[in-house]
Amino acid sequence: MSVDKIINDWKKKIFKPVYLIHGDEDYFIDQVIDFAEKNILSESESSFNLSVFYGKDADWINVVNACKRYPMFSELQVVIIKEAQMMSSIDKLEAYVESPLSSTIFIIGHKNKTYDKRTKLFKLIEKKGEIILSQKINDDKVHDFIFSITKKHQFNISEKAVLLIQQNIGNNLSRIVTEIEKLLINLKEKNTIDEDDVEKYVGISKEYNVFELQEAIAKKDLLGSLKIINYFASNPKASSIHAALPALYAFFSKVYSVYGLSDKSESGIRPIFYNNYYSTKQGMNAMKNYGYAGVERVILLLQHYNLKSLGVGDSGSEDAMLMREMVVKIMLKD
Repeated sequence: MSVDKIINDWKKKIFKPVYLIHGDEDYFIDQVIDFAEKNILSESESSFNLSVFYGKDADWINVVNACKRYPMFSELQVVIIKEAQMMSSIDKLEAYVESPLSSTIFIIGHKNKTYDKRTKLFKLIEKKGEIILSQKINDDKVHDFIFSITKKHQFNISEKAVLLIQQNIGNNLSRIVTEIEKLLINLKEKNTIDEDDVEKYVGISKEYNVFELQEAIAKKDLLGSLKIINYFASNPKASSIHAALPALYAFFSKVYSVYGLSDKSESGIRPIFYNNYYSTKQGMNAMKNYGYAGVERVILLLQHYNLKSLGVGDSGSEDAMLMREMVVKIMLKD
């Protein structure tokens, strides 16, 4: 079951006696737990009927006793365990889950990893209640996620601003939401987020970032590439070789895959670049400037320098020096 479906059910007062929300994407787990804590019960009901435990400090006996209580001045009570992955005696909850009270909504939030499906507790929750798996979203979904968050707040966002956020934050959804909310607080009378706003309030330079480095390499702009790398060297928080190389590798891998398409027009290749106008233009520039063999060579160089950055075949060169050496080799054939 999805996060949206579970929250919609709760809004309609459709409840199961026990829920497990688990997985490696904290954002969706926090979203469900936060809704349960603030919205299932009214404010007056919560005073007597909401119990919140934290896994590290939770004693299973206290949790079970809370679950077995009957609600006061309400038809329902809510019991929540946050960060249940830290609870050493979580298996002791099996006896309660086997015969849960219909007046208790028991919610277990298990972060960082999936809960073991082979356990008795998992199988009992699957039988008696509902299980929601919270997984990290693929990179191709981050673009839409950023748009959906801004739209939810009734704001617009430019394509360039989306790319700056995506390239520099990746698929860390909690941080993306935090940064967007920070932007919205500062926009005042504006209703559209642009790259200037991202630079000013998120601290991502609109000129010196991984996306612009990608643009410079695609155009074979050696001077521009070196300028950006020098900026990274002077401002380590702006980016690192370990952030830049995976992004460049992902981009050139997409360019490489275009050669397998029968339709290599702009509209034909756009889906490869998640229908993003700027990324598609970059892809076309890379194809024009490097050709099939050149793109293949770039990918091999990116792999080679990724290994060097990890210390394989390198005695400890500075990241900036490796990056400079790499872009020179990319653009100036031996």
